[in-house]
Amino acid sequence: MYHVTRLPNGLTVATAEMPHMASVSLGIWAAVGSRAETAAQNGAAHFIEHMLFKGTRRRSAKDISQDVEGVGGYLNAFTSEENTCFYSRARHDRFDELLDVLADMYLHSLFTPVELKKERAVVKEEISMYLDQPSQRVQELLNETIWPNQPLGRSITGTHRSVDRLTRSSLVNFVRSHYGTNSTLITVAGRVQHTEVVHAVKRLSLKFPSGKRPVLTPADARQTAPRVRLLTKKTEQTQIALGIRTCSRHDDRRHALRLLNVLLGENMSSRLFQIVREDRGLAYTIYSSTSFFEDVGDLVISAGLDAEKLPQVLRLITREMHRLVKTPPTTAELRRARDYLLGQLDLSLESTENQMNWIGEQMLGYGRIAPPATVKARYTSVTPSQIRAVARDFFRPDRLNLALVSPLKSDAGLVKLLSA
Repeated sequence: MYHVTRLPNGLTVATAEMPHMASVSLGIWAAVGSRAETAAQNGAAHFIEHMLFKGTRRRSAKDISQDVEGVGGYLNAFTSEENTCFYSRARHDRFDELLDVLADMYLHSLFTPVELKKERAVVKEEISMYLDQPSQRVQELLNETIWPNQPLGRSITGTHRSVDRLTRSSLVNFVRSHYGTNSTLITVAGRVQHTEVVHAVKRLSLKFPSGKRPVLTPADARQTAPRVRLLTKKTEQTQIALGIRTCSRHDDRRHALRLLNVLLGENMSSRLFQIVREDRGLAYTIYSSTSFFEDVGDLVISAGLDAEKLPQVLRLITREMHRLVKTPPTTAELRRARDYLLGQLDLSLESTENQMNWIGEQMLGYGRIAPPATVKARYTSVTPSQIRAVARDFFRPDRLNLALVSPLKSDAGLVKLLSA
């Protein structure tokens, strides 16, 4: 099902053949995200993502959207800490048109001063939108706390000030430095044949500039005690994000950690959801999630609650963390968590878009595509004692970071709660 071809100029093509599907999803990925930025460049990758939709030598911004949506397709993009992806989806017989539009955007965007000025205002409005959302603001505050004074701790979108500092020449130079063939990946999933995709890409491959993949500065994960960061703001609800530094995507413990996350807070059956919301009604939202990067990772527990209930909720969260440290989950509990994870993987990979994302993340993250069956086997082999082991490795005071957006005026006593 999966095929990979590396062209002579360094450009890589990866496909997932799904002949039973009516659609095709196409992505052009760059191994470039906010981690490739200096402090002065903060927000550049995200700003560039926006600018690639704003017109090329052949197409206006309106033409770009019409040429995809006019054939019943969908077009979008995203920027993360380590990657940027421009993607589209349409009926399979429209593949050549999708490739033409995305390649045109990726290779020939003009960055005209007029469009740059307009899009700078749009990006700043996006930043303002996130600043007005306490649930989003607390996550950015947490990143600043876990990863202080480094790219992982800075907002992917940048700040109003940093975006204002990004000039046309700085953005164009960033593209020239980072978006070459060795950092570019083309992924296609759906009703296609790999040989035909490679042939189509070859016709365009010489237009892609050469260049090296960005080298990431290793994350600074030094920490000796819990850290707390409070943003006092007049809100009806206190938003909390408790971040635990964990391991990278290359660490073998990541499979046990993913299962631990399901047990702890990923779904409505999880311990935290049942204990905090269902049993005690202390929060409307409580969940946990994991992130894995090239050299580090984190697990984040997020909740929205009344400020008066904060000490009680933090005690319940730390109690469940301690319980996982002291006692392995039961075989039945682990089986339910595993079956949930495997089921979610199967359901997501029915989609051509999710398959396109899967092979993109696998190729850029690991340099190869792991068949889903291999990943599922890794999860199946995790034991209760391995769940306890990763809890003991990571659920420690010197790995805990708490961020809050709250009407509270003081964070007194919160460090003590985390150290208990």
